[in-house]
Amino acid sequence: MHKFFTPKENIIDSFAKILGDDVKHIYKVLRLSEGDEVVLNDCEGIEYLASINDISKSEVNLKILEKLDINNESRVNITLFQGMPKAQKMDLIVQKGTELGISLFKPVITERVDVKLKGDFKKLDRLNRIALEACKQSKRSVIPKVLEPITFETLLEEIKEYDLVVVPYENQEGYGMKKLSKEVSKEDIKNVCIIVGPEGGFEEIEISRLKSSGAKIITLGKRILRTETAGFVAASLIQYEFADLGGIE
Repeated sequence: MHKFFTPKENIIDSFAKILGDDVKHIYKVLRLSEGDEVVLNDCEGIEYLASINDISKSEVNLKILEKLDINNESRVNITLFQGMPKAQKMDLIVQKGTELGISLFKPVITERVDVKLKGDFKKLDRLNRIALEACKQSKRSVIPKVLEPITFETLLEEIKEYDLVVVPYENQEGYGMKKLSKEVSKEDIKNVCIIVGPEGGFEEIEISRLKSSGAKIITLGKRILRTETAGFVAASLIQYEFADLGGIE
């Protein structure tokens, strides 16, 4: 069944409406019509079964049939602090990170971030749209957000709020997710952040400061991963060890 997101204010009592680009997609691409049923999400995680009442070129009107007991979110909230990458790599990071259950994306300006990128990050609307589309495809219940870039100093302050801070680092040896997962109580891990360096990785002083702030510096294996790959792998490992990737026991 097709799933759509509409702001909470567009759902009033037993009626709702869909506006924007989804309207054309509904009648021209999917060819849905009156009486067809869809899943409707209020952009805050509440989902409904709804039936299409009528379709115009500007909006789709629906009748709410019932509230659904659906929550496809992980029990662990994951934030990805991503060293700002070049070109279109952030597009891929947001798309696949959304599929893997990442809740929040924060680009970070580190020492090795290309100087041309610092102050030229103007793709938030595009990136949040990518997150929305990936959310629909993967049937997420809550749309992740992509925020403005932050400095490394701000990062050090923000990570104090997390239960677990994980930093994949190519020079780390002998300490990975397997050992880490044995050292912490899985029931206590609710909010996790992953910190990934940009192309070129982290400076040693940055790793030292992260370690002093309580971050767990881990290896992802013998092979060196690109910046756009490291976050996917780390998120997958966290979801497997602490949440629902691979199924629930």
